[in-house]
Amino acid sequence: MDTLAGILAVAAPGTDWPHVAAAAAHLDGLSLRGRTDAVSRALLADVRELPDPGYPTAARTFRSALSKAGFSGWILWPVSEAAVTLALETRDGLKSRHDFDDCLALLAELTPRLTGEFAIRRLLAADLERSMQIIQGWTGHPDEHVRRLASEGTRPYLPWAVRVPAVVLHPEASLPILDALYRDPSEYVRRSVANHLNDVARHAPALVVATAARWLSAPDANTAWVVRHGLRTLIKKAHPGALALQGFAPASVAVSGPRLDRDSVAMPGELAFDFAIANTGNCDARLAIDYVVHYVKANGTQSAKVFKLAALTLAAGETRTLSKRHAFRQMTTRVHHAGVHALELQINGIRHGHTEFELHL
Repeated sequence: MDTLAGILAVAAPGTDWPHVAAAAAHLDGLSLRGRTDAVSRALLADVRELPDPGYPTAARTFRSALSKAGFSGWILWPVSEAAVTLALETRDGLKSRHDFDDCLALLAELTPRLTGEFAIRRLLAADLERSMQIIQGWTGHPDEHVRRLASEGTRPYLPWAVRVPAVVLHPEASLPILDALYRDPSEYVRRSVANHLNDVARHAPALVVATAARWLSAPDANTAWVVRHGLRTLIKKAHPGALALQGFAPASVAVSGPRLDRDSVAMPGELAFDFAIANTGNCDARLAIDYVVHYVKANGTQSAKVFKLAALTLAAGETRTLSKRHAFRQMTTRVHHAGVHALELQINGIRHGHTEFELHL
């Protein structure tokens, strides 16, 4: 943090940042989140001891620092968090609105150096309508990082970020942003749009399907991918509207399997399986083929997790055999428990062939 303190001292001549400099001695062993919080507290302490304390002085200093070498990377996370804290402390009418609006603008300036998607969440929580009005304007920004911030920062379930209840309760609020960006020239931005749409699908599936249908009526070369990626959770959940939108209509099929290569698996290990699927109808069938693992939970009940396997078209009367290997290993996102698990197939939303096996730790 000596570097950050030095950059800020150069950016604002005559200022000292002793708390930031001192924080450097206490960062070892802390997580990134812990480091961010420690440095943010130090920044706030130093700003409050300046001759003219408060958000405007901090914002001027941070903007000036953008022209200095080294003002980039993870150190901008505590900078953005401190800026938001100071902006939200203002309480007096017009000044409060000015600091709020200016802080959003500051995050847009910082985000090309390090994303402001986490810091922006507290501004959304403080005033969703005002934030969205400003963020909407970013969709036409020449920098792809700012355009992505418009989509990523407003996601209902942004990973590792604080939840903003109003964003979850009002999914329609971000639709104008997504509408403006789904045909963005940057893949970086389009992927964020698809992930945002997938987030919305958790609580507003009908809205997501309607939005995807509207996009497909005015597509570009990348729209099909954006929609497919945005509908992925609804496809796994066998949502009829999402399946139909992707061309997966009800089909007449006969399924043999799944056939497992063993009836027990020891951790860590793999389970191989195959199955045959035949189109028994009199026309081509477009099929979304997934498989479902029913994991044992700590209380002995099961929880189903759907995994994508293939999307293919079978001609009338055609039969095809497919195979897959599924790994079982401990992960931070899933704790495995010993017991009777099960595997089954899901084809255009319909489950087939529930087959049990034992998992040993």
